[in-house]
This record gives sequence, structure tokens and C-alpha cells, in this order.
Amino acid sequence: MYLRPHRRVKNGAIYEYWSLVKSVRTPRGPRQRTVAIIGKEPGLDRRARVGWEHIGVILDGGVSAGRHTLRGGGARQLNLFETSQPQPDAPCWATIDLSRVRVERERQFGAPYLGLALWRRLGLDKFFSSAIEPGREEIPWPVMACLLTLARFCAPSSELQIAESWYAKTALDDLLGVPIDKVNDDRLYRGLDAALPCRDGMFAHLQERYGQWFGTQFDILLYDITSTYFEGQMKSNPGAKRGYSRDGRPDCLQVCIGLIVTPEGLPLAYEVFDGNRSDVTTVEQIVETMRTKYGHERRVWVMDRGMVSEKVLTKLRESNARYLVGTPKSMLKVFEHEMNDDGWTTLENGVQVKLCAAPENLGDTSGDTFVLCRAPGRIEKERAMRQRQIEKLDAALRKLQQSAATKRLRDRGQAERRVGRLMQRFTRAARTFAVTITERTDPKNSIKTILDVAVERRDEPLRWAEKADGYYLLRTNLDETDPAKLWQMYIGLTQVEYSFRVTKTDHLLRPIYHRHEDRTQAHILICFLALTMWRALEHWMKASGLGDCPRKLIEELNEVHSMDIVLPTQAGPEVRLRVVARPEQRLAILLDRLDLPLPNRPKFIQNVVQKTGLLKT
Repeated sequence: MYLRPHRRVKNGAIYEYWSLVKSVRTPRGPRQRTVAIIGKEPGLDRRARVGWEHIGVILDGGVSAGRHTLRGGGARQLNLFETSQPQPDAPCWATIDLSRVRVERERQFGAPYLGLALWRRLGLDKFFSSAIEPGREEIPWPVMACLLTLARFCAPSSELQIAESWYAKTALDDLLGVPIDKVNDDRLYRGLDAALPCRDGMFAHLQERYGQWFGTQFDILLYDITSTYFEGQMKSNPGAKRGYSRDGRPDCLQVCIGLIVTPEGLPLAYEVFDGNRSDVTTVEQIVETMRTKYGHERRVWVMDRGMVSEKVLTKLRESNARYLVGTPKSMLKVFEHEMNDDGWTTLENGVQVKLCAAPENLGDTSGDTFVLCRAPGRIEKERAMRQRQIEKLDAALRKLQQSAATKRLRDRGQAERRVGRLMQRFTRAARTFAVTITERTDPKNSIKTILDVAVERRDEPLRWAEKADGYYLLRTNLDETDPAKLWQMYIGLTQVEYSFRVTKTDHLLRPIYHRHEDRTQAHILICFLALTMWRALEHWMKASGLGDCPRKLIEELNEVHSMDIVLPTQAGPEVRLRVVARPEQRLAILLDRLDLPLPNRPKFIQNVVQKTGLLKT
């Protein structure tokens, strides 16, 4: 996503404006789509003079550059940037030696500034201040929790790298008031330990804050599970086990993470499970946890087909929970008679849906409603995926046959294990092949045996698989009778999948290097906090007409730096001014839309007015 300038000449007059453009993939290749026409945005250079002393108010959302106002908002908060300098607009004069003017202490300002604004507007500063009781620590633990989350949000790295290099390259020592020499890996690790006990209280706080900021109702909860792996043996972490890896690392120990989000994509809560825990066994625990804390009233659970079983659905009905879930692919066989061209409702994206009654041969469905869905766009994709697996499985089985024919493979148990691993690896093609392994005596050596491996292609499973391509079945105990609304509710699970991608790719949830269980839990907590800030930024951008691509906005803001301008004077002393670089117009437009002005008035680092009398007003 980027800003595109436009220039038009009409009747001799020049018109300039900007548009926000997003690159999208189409069947005909990448195309650019206009997200919003931003316009000329006049008056960017005539905004209110905002100084460093106003940063605390800006981060709380109390500054409006467009209206040229500053709002304190209640009790006056401690401000790290207050100075006893002259009035903001009062001119200061000094004789400067231009040949010795220099710039020092360049720091990254934009991305940490944005992250701190999100932290405070989500109310996380007040929450951690109330949740962590102060002790004898030199740097408050709520500030360390903020620092850890900002680092994960802006440039994820290890605690050691944060202490040794990253923190010193940012302006967070100004924004947080924590000197660089006070940030070390030991203090960061202890900050993780202090933040972890606040986890459950943080979930309740986020629910309240989402409702205040975005008006979220929490009627629908989307639940899915993923895994993240470790580097190391993890002997001090009993939950680190081998299991089904979503990261393609079955060789590593892992833990599973269940995430709950709202239909808008706002993360609400999460739970950490052992690495060998199957998805279906986590549902009852997560539903009971949410019921205990928030109740079942007006809540609908939406889950994928791998998360549920008949036993789980029975438990949900017994607890008066409502649900909308996907069903196993095998259940489509029962609804084969419905796969005709009658009664379909076509949605805008080409997906077709149909409301179906449960057949009698399905057993006890307790009055559940079924929605049959057909996505023509998925047919070719699923067939291509299965064909690739068939070709790979066929080649692997031929290789196995050759090993048996050349007598390199004589152990029947080993051969059967190899076949089992292949069938588990190529699940889409497994039913297409039938493998039979028999033993016979070697005619040249009666003590040894020879294996005969027979591979048969099965056509019937392949015909059914091709017929079922593009179809999937939903099941619900809701009273809703519009299949389009039910499908729209179910497709919201893509929000959970997107959250997993963001956390693993942008916030480096994987791999985990912490050895102890508590540190692992704290690492996941910090990644979750960074995710909440990321998704909140998406909604903030949407409300400001800036699309929904936080990654691009953070990249743009990384160009904004703060620095010290050192002005040597003819009288001897140096004047040091701390300023924030003026952003380019494209970035100034984005910040103006977000109503997040940058400090545009320098701060005197040394009070030369009082100490030396050098500057005269």
C-alpha cells in the first residue's frame, strides 16, 4: 500500500491530490486498487505548534492538529518532557558559528512513537500500573512491560539484542524516560516475569477497552489453534512436546496456542497447551474458561472442522452453548443427494450456499441445521493439490517396490512403517492407493525372505474426491435460517488465521528460545500484546480512511528520526536542540489522517537561557 500523487490541469488551473493505492492479486496478475482519495490536505504546514512537553497528551489522544487544540483530559499526568524554557513561540537569539554546526544522536522516532500511542490508547499503561504493585525496583515494571511490547511491535528481537543495540537506536529513552544504561537483559527478563501474572486480568481489560474504542459486542467468538516450536531440548519445560507441527518442523518440540478473536479480528484471549495436545481436546477447556469468566449469554462459538467431534458438540449443547462449526469431509457423503443444481443461493464472491435438513441416516443431530457450501474457485485448487500428492506418493511407492525387488529391503515391519509414513504425509492421495506387502522364501537362500510389494490404484475414492472438490458442510444450533449469513459468520475464521500469520511473521512468535515454562508463557504474552496493538492499528487506519495495512505504515514511520542539532556559539557554549525530522508530505498526510502530530518545536537540552544568559529574547 502506498500514496500516489496526482496532478491535473483544467482551464489553466492546477489541481493536485493524493490517493491511497493497494496492490492486490488477480487471475490476470497484480493490479492496483484505490483504497481512498485523500485529497489535497491543505494546511499541513500551518498546524499548531506542538512541543515535546505535549507528547504525553498526544499519546493519550488529547491533541487535535486539525482543530489546533490541546486537551489535558482530567487530572494532570507526570510529563517527562516539561522544561523551564521560554514560551513556545517566543523568539530566541544567539550568534552561531555556522562552520561548526553538526547533527548528533540520531534515533528512530516514528515507529516507537506510534506504538506508544497505541499502548496508551488501549489503556495498557493504566492497566499494568494498577495490576503490578510497586516495589523497590528502580524502573517500574509497567514501563518494562511497555518497552518489551514496543520492541516486539516495532522490530522483534531477543531481549539481549534489545538491551545491546535496539533500545539505544530509538528515541524511547526520551519517550519512556528510561536511560539507556538502565536497560539490560536481566531487567528485561525480570520484566517478563512481572508481566506474566497479569495475563487473565488483561483479557478482561481488553474486552472493556475494545467495547469503548470500537464498540465491539462479543456476540461471536472465533476460535482456532496453532503451534510454535522451540530451538533446544527444553528439559525445563514440561509442556514442550512433539506433535502435529503447523510450521513444518516435526523434528522440534513445540507448544500449541489456542486463540480467541472477535469477528472484527480483535484478539480477546489465548491459552497455551502441551505440544502433543490434539485440537479437539482443547475446545471443552477453552469454552469452560470463557463461560466461567464471561458467561454464555449471547455468545456463538465459531470453529473449524478439525476442532470438533460429536462428543464435543454434545458437551457444548449440555452447557447451553451455541455454535457454528465445520464438519468432517466424510460427512459430505451423507448429503450427496443435495449436490444438485437446485436451491443454491449465490453470494457476491461466487460462493453458493444451500440450507439442508439432516437426513435420517445421520443419527441424532439434536435439531442442528446444516449449510452446504460450494466454492467453484476451490475446485481447481483442490484437484491440483491432490494431483501433486498422487504423483509424489506414486513415485515413493515405486521406489519402495524397487527396494524390495532388489532385496535391499527385506524387513516387513520396516516396509510397513515406511508405507504408513507415506500415507500420513500424503493424506489427500492416501485413499487412491492400496498397498499389499507379502513375504516369500528366497529361492537362493531358504533362511532369508523376499518382500513382494503390490500397489493398486483405486478409482472409486478418486471419483468421489473429485465430485466433492469445492464442497464443504457447516453445522449449527442457531435459529438463523439465512445460509448466506451463516456462511459469512463462518468465513470470519480467516481473521484468526491472519492473526497467526502476523504473530509468527511480524512479531516472531516462532521459534522460541526460552528454556523455562514461565519465560515461554511470558514470551507468548508479549507477542499477544503486540498483536492487539497491530489489530487495533488496523481499525484506527480504517476509521481514518487509510486502508488496513499496518505493516506499510510502520515501514513509512521508520523514516522519521529524532536528532540533536548542535549549534556552537561565538561566545563558546554550545546550544543543543532536540528535534524530530519533518516528514515528507506523503507521510505528513498519513499522520494528519490519524490525528497524530509529531513534535514540531525543538526542545532545549541545556537551559542556556538561565545558565549562561547566552540567548536573548
